[in-house]
Amino acid sequence: MRQGSRPSTGEQIGVAVALLVVDLIVIGYLWLRYGMTGWADSYDQGNPPSAPREALRGMWFLVGGAVVTGGGLLALRWRIPGTVQLVVLGVAAGLLGCLAARE
Repeated sequence: MRQGSRPSTGEQIGVAVALLVVDLIVIGYLWLRYGMTGWADSYDQGNPPSAPREALRGMWFLVGGAVVTGGGLLALRWRIPGTVQLVVLGVAAGLLGCLAARE
């Protein structure tokens, strides 16, 4: 990339794809944690369930990641990867938030 110029579309798409892979791994891990916590809750009927709290924790983690990475990339004028980060992490955070509110 030349000094002082905007990043090319190819560079932006490459960064967006690389970050998307990382996002999907993190989202999968958080989904797995929620599922395992819900599974463990089914064996511990005497205490309140922990799965909604785990879903909220994951939701806030994803919201923070969306704001920091998506907002930072948009501030650096990397429009494509910044938008992808905001959309992917925002949708995943919304889904985890719905899971937390459901229980």
